[in-house]
Amino acid sequence: MRSHNVLAHGTPAHQALAHGTLAWSIRLALAGSLAGIALGAQAQERGEDRIIETVRVSASAVDEDPQNLAASYSILEGQALFERSQPTLGDTLNSLPGVNSDTFGGGASRPVIRGQTAPRVAVLSDSSVLFDASNISPDHAVTAEPLLIERIEVLRGPATLLYGSGAIGGVVNVLDKKIPDRLPEDRIEGSFGLRGSSVAEEKAGAFEITAQATDHLVFHAEAMMRDADNYRARGLDESRVDGTFSESENASLGVSWVGERGFLGLAYSYRDDGYGIPGHSHEYESCHPHGSALHCGGHEDDGGEDHDHDHEHEHEAVPEISLLSKRVDLRGELAEPFAGVERIRLRASHTDYRHYELEEREIATTFLNDGYEARIEVQHAEVGPLRGVVGVQYAENEFSSLGTEAFLPTVESRTIGLFAVEHIELSDAWHFELGARQEWQKHTPINDTRGRPEFDDSATSASAAAIWQFVPDYSLTLAVTHSERMPHAQELYARGIHLATNTYECGLIPHPLTCGGPENNASLETETSRNVELTLKKNVGDVTFAVGAFRNDIDDYIYARTLDQFEDFRLIKYTQGDAKFTGVEAEATYRVNEMFAATVFGDYVRAELKDGGNLPRIPAARYGTRLNATMQAISGELEYYRVNEQDDIAADFESVTPGYDMLNLTLSYSMRGGEGPAVYLRGTNLLDEVVWNHASYLAHVVPLPGRGVTAGLRVSF
Repeated sequence: MRSHNVLAHGTPAHQALAHGTLAWSIRLALAGSLAGIALGAQAQERGEDRIIETVRVSASAVDEDPQNLAASYSILEGQALFERSQPTLGDTLNSLPGVNSDTFGGGASRPVIRGQTAPRVAVLSDSSVLFDASNISPDHAVTAEPLLIERIEVLRGPATLLYGSGAIGGVVNVLDKKIPDRLPEDRIEGSFGLRGSSVAEEKAGAFEITAQATDHLVFHAEAMMRDADNYRARGLDESRVDGTFSESENASLGVSWVGERGFLGLAYSYRDDGYGIPGHSHEYESCHPHGSALHCGGHEDDGGEDHDHDHEHEHEAVPEISLLSKRVDLRGELAEPFAGVERIRLRASHTDYRHYELEEREIATTFLNDGYEARIEVQHAEVGPLRGVVGVQYAENEFSSLGTEAFLPTVESRTIGLFAVEHIELSDAWHFELGARQEWQKHTPINDTRGRPEFDDSATSASAAAIWQFVPDYSLTLAVTHSERMPHAQELYARGIHLATNTYECGLIPHPLTCGGPENNASLETETSRNVELTLKKNVGDVTFAVGAFRNDIDDYIYARTLDQFEDFRLIKYTQGDAKFTGVEAEATYRVNEMFAATVFGDYVRAELKDGGNLPRIPAARYGTRLNATMQAISGELEYYRVNEQDDIAADFESVTPGYDMLNLTLSYSMRGGEGPAVYLRGTNLLDEVVWNHASYLAHVVPLPGRGVTAGLRVSF
């Protein structure tokens, strides 16, 4: 680990980090041994390779023509994913239509889809829950590594019911190679990549290798390392933003048995991160509620008018997070196991996650998440006009927070879901999709000194869509979804200071020991969303486009209502109120010839409470253009977009965020017609704009990176 993440010797965190370094060395040694085995296997006498078709969980859940998908979806993969990858998943996806990023320095960011983020946006690893702590706070990293991802699918609309009724914003499904699902060509294949960036002096490298050891046994190994300093940005007194450094080490070993009709595999993954938490201030740590009023300072000031507090922590070192995640995945698929079933898919995982929040290199707060999940999907053959998927999903986890910022009790959560998505091909012109999900959820506080009650409820969700191909290559889709979401444990049980968001949080539970004053307690209602989406698209020809509009009416929407405020610190109470989200997304491409193409794109979302007032941290309107050129082995992309000023703000505590212009340029060179090594050079924020991200809790505290140049190399074999 780097010097600024080294802790005092003898602390539990120091022992954990030392263990992580040893484990990392062991995994690299195992990976090297695996490569040797693979090369030896390649030299053996070769039999006939049996390669099954790679099956990926997609927006439709069954193999369908993309023109017949009811879901709005975006896909990022291959060289484009490598060139656009950033240290965090949210930043990697930030340029996709309707997708923004909830940034928190250089080490953490979460995807924001149509104005929604965690817990209403689910991030999955090949359909499985990650079980990190990113849905608790924006300063907690999403444990999905962009450099080791093969493909990212961003789903919106009816298909999200496959993965949970609570993902009303959307689903980000991350697909990787850590469990082989087919036999590699020539018995061995893989890749490695290197990347360096000027804006944070980042250095990153990754490799992955898949090797066939026997006729059916396939091994996979992958690893990556990243080290980045504080990034440079305009808009502050100093050129580099304190606390935006980050580093990460990831490794995974997988083995799979691959046959003619399917595969079954197991993988172990290890992740060790360290990064700064910018904008984290202790000057409000004495603040606490008196009913619905916020009191800051000693109790001699109970008159409450001046909110006295001190600034003794003003010059302390930037806090850091030390994150460790160990995960086991089991995946399997079997084609045509018996009559009437086309395919069975199995996904199961166990995650042991912890992270320390370090103050002056000592552990201040510990977050633990121990979770299990299992999921089975059955893709059935046609039953009359129906063809689709039915399945069951079970998840269980225990989440704990301990220490100075332990604003949640230990909570054990269980979720069971039954789901189905069916397709009906009525004619060449008409295609229909129906979906349903029934979910049961239970949250149980463990040894809670406040005696908060358990929560046990169920939710029913359904969707329907009609796709009309009114002329060849054009389709018009109308999709409607009724989705019920049960509250997250944080929304129920929060009570305490949360310095990352500069808040004192009070949960929903109407109980004498919760905070916010009895006048703000109310009975719990099920959050219910009714979404209507209309999309016109064309996927074939020189001109392709997708233009969509959506309206999401949400009854009993759970949001953090500000009860009182002192300077930048707020007392919030999770509250329910009716809300509406309205927006549009559009992207159109004209391919001039084999060499040149031009794209225009844009998105906009408006989010309001029906009783009046705007919801906070909603991204501003964005629109722009991309010009692409390809000349033999050389390709380039010039991208410009404008982000407008955001003045539709929550009046009680938000302020207007200025707009900005973003100019990016990518040049790449691929050898041997794209089959050989590829190098690229990418310049970002070339205008060196001061960028404040309205979707971030640090919208006016920490700017996004300034002008930077990234160079990368990728070799596949």
